[in-house]
Amino acid sequence: MTRKKSDDTPLRPTGDMLTAHLLALLKGWSAYGYELTQRLEESGFGDFNKGSVYRALRQMERSGLVASMWDTSEQGPARRMYRLTQLGTAFLGNWLAVLDAHRQVLDSMLKTTGAETEEAAPAAKHPASRRSKSP
Repeated sequence: MTRKKSDDTPLRPTGDMLTAHLLALLKGWSAYGYELTQRLEESGFGDFNKGSVYRALRQMERSGLVASMWDTSEQGPARRMYRLTQLGTAFLGNWLAVLDAHRQVLDSMLKTTGAETEEAAPAAKHPASRRSKSP
Protein backbone atom coordinates (compact mmCIF):
# COMPACT_ATOMS: atom_id res chain seq x y z
CA MET A 1 0.00 0.00 0.00
CA THR A 2 1.50 3.31 -1.00
CA ARG A 3 0.87 6.54 0.77
CA LYS A 4 -0.62 9.33 -1.30
CA LYS A 5 0.74 12.85 -0.92
CA SER A 6 -2.73 14.01 0.08
CA ASP A 7 -2.93 11.42 2.88
CA ASP A 8 -2.63 13.48 6.06
CA THR A 9 -2.55 10.64 8.58
CA PRO A 10 -0.14 12.21 11.06
CA LEU A 11 0.07 9.27 13.47
CA ARG A 12 1.86 7.01 10.99
CA PRO A 13 5.64 7.54 11.17
CA THR A 14 6.96 8.41 7.73
CA GLY A 15 10.66 7.75 8.06
CA ASP A 16 11.57 11.39 8.50
CA MET A 17 14.27 11.32 11.16
CA LEU A 18 14.51 15.12 11.27
CA THR A 19 10.86 15.38 12.25
CA ALA A 20 11.27 12.69 14.91
CA HIS A 21 14.37 14.37 16.33
CA LEU A 22 12.70 17.79 16.42
CA LEU A 23 9.71 16.32 18.23
CA ALA A 24 12.03 14.66 20.75
CA LEU A 25 13.86 17.95 21.31
CA LEU A 26 10.55 19.74 21.94
CA LYS A 27 9.32 17.18 24.47
CA GLY A 28 8.73 19.00 27.75
CA TRP A 29 9.73 22.49 26.64
CA SER A 30 9.24 25.18 24.01
CA ALA A 31 12.01 26.37 21.72
CA TYR A 32 12.58 28.60 18.76
CA GLY A 33 14.07 27.42 15.47
CA TYR A 34 17.62 28.62 16.08
CA GLU A 35 17.71 26.84 19.45
CA LEU A 36 16.56 23.64 17.78
CA THR A 37 19.28 23.84 15.11
CA GLN A 38 21.86 24.30 17.87
CA ARG A 39 20.55 21.33 19.82
CA LEU A 40 20.54 19.17 16.67
CA GLU A 41 24.20 20.03 16.12
CA GLU A 42 25.06 19.34 19.78
CA SER A 43 23.33 15.96 19.66
CA GLY A 44 25.42 14.85 16.69
CA PHE A 45 22.45 14.68 14.32
CA GLY A 46 24.80 15.01 11.39
CA ASP A 47 25.14 17.31 8.44
CA PHE A 48 21.87 19.10 7.75
CA ASN A 49 20.66 22.24 6.06
CA LYS A 50 19.43 24.67 8.71
CA GLY A 51 16.71 25.84 6.32
CA SER A 52 15.32 22.31 6.33
CA VAL A 53 14.68 22.64 10.07
CA TYR A 54 12.42 25.64 9.51
CA ARG A 55 10.64 23.92 6.61
CA ALA A 56 10.11 20.83 8.78
CA LEU A 57 8.75 22.96 11.63
CA ARG A 58 6.27 24.68 9.31
CA GLN A 59 5.15 21.31 7.92
CA MET A 60 4.83 19.91 11.43
CA GLU A 61 2.68 22.90 12.38
CA ARG A 62 0.43 22.40 9.33
CA SER A 63 0.08 18.73 10.35
CA GLY A 64 -0.84 19.69 13.91
CA LEU A 65 2.23 18.10 15.51
CA VAL A 66 3.53 21.42 16.89
CA ALA A 67 2.00 24.80 17.62
CA SER A 68 3.81 28.12 17.55
CA MET A 69 3.46 31.59 18.99
CA TRP A 70 5.46 34.76 18.69
CA ASP A 71 7.66 35.53 21.71
CA THR A 72 8.21 39.26 22.16
CA SER A 73 9.41 39.10 25.78
CA GLU A 74 13.12 39.68 25.07
CA GLN A 75 14.84 42.61 23.44
CA GLY A 76 15.33 42.28 19.74
CA PRO A 77 13.03 40.86 17.12
CA ALA A 78 10.13 38.60 17.97
CA ARG A 79 10.89 34.90 17.77
CA ARG A 80 8.54 32.08 16.86
CA MET A 81 8.42 29.58 19.72
CA TYR A 82 7.38 26.00 19.01
CA ARG A 83 5.84 23.47 21.38
CA LEU A 84 4.48 19.94 21.03
CA THR A 85 0.75 19.42 20.73
CA GLN A 86 -1.11 16.36 22.01
CA LEU A 87 -0.99 15.00 18.48
CA GLY A 88 2.76 15.64 18.34
CA THR A 89 3.24 13.82 21.63
CA ALA A 90 1.27 10.83 20.30
CA PHE A 91 3.25 10.87 17.04
CA LEU A 92 6.53 10.95 19.00
CA GLY A 93 5.34 8.01 21.09
CA ASN A 94 4.64 6.04 17.91
CA TRP A 95 8.06 6.95 16.52
CA LEU A 96 9.79 5.85 19.70
CA ALA A 97 7.93 2.52 19.58
CA VAL A 98 8.98 2.01 15.94
CA LEU A 99 12.59 2.93 16.72
CA ASP A 100 12.63 0.59 19.72
CA ALA A 101 11.36 -2.27 17.56
CA HIS A 102 14.08 -1.55 14.98
CA ARG A 103 16.69 -1.38 17.75
CA GLN A 104 15.60 -4.78 19.04
CA VAL A 105 15.92 -6.28 15.55
CA LEU A 106 19.34 -4.69 15.11
CA ASP A 107 20.48 -5.91 18.55
CA SER A 108 19.38 -9.43 17.65
CA MET A 109 21.15 -9.24 14.30
CA LEU A 110 24.34 -7.97 15.93
CA LYS A 111 24.25 -10.78 18.49
CA THR A 112 23.71 -13.33 15.72
CA THR A 113 26.65 -12.03 13.70
CA GLY A 114 28.86 -11.44 16.73
CA ALA A 115 29.29 -7.83 15.69
CA GLU A 116 28.28 -6.51 19.11
CA THR A 117 31.65 -7.58 20.55
CA GLU A 118 35.21 -7.48 19.31
CA GLU A 119 35.28 -11.27 18.97
CA ALA A 120 32.92 -13.14 16.67
CA ALA A 121 30.71 -15.80 18.22
CA PRO A 122 32.06 -19.35 17.81
CA ALA A 123 30.88 -21.07 14.66
CA ALA A 124 29.24 -23.83 16.74
CA LYS A 125 26.73 -21.28 18.02
CA HIS A 126 25.74 -20.18 14.54
CA PRO A 127 22.36 -21.65 13.45
CA ALA A 128 23.84 -22.93 10.17
CA SER A 129 26.30 -25.13 12.06
CA ARG A 130 23.44 -26.92 13.86
CA ARG A 131 21.93 -28.38 10.72
CA SER A 132 21.27 -32.08 11.05
CA LYS A 133 23.55 -34.19 8.93
CA SER A 134 22.11 -36.90 6.76
CA PRO A 135 23.14 -40.46 7.83
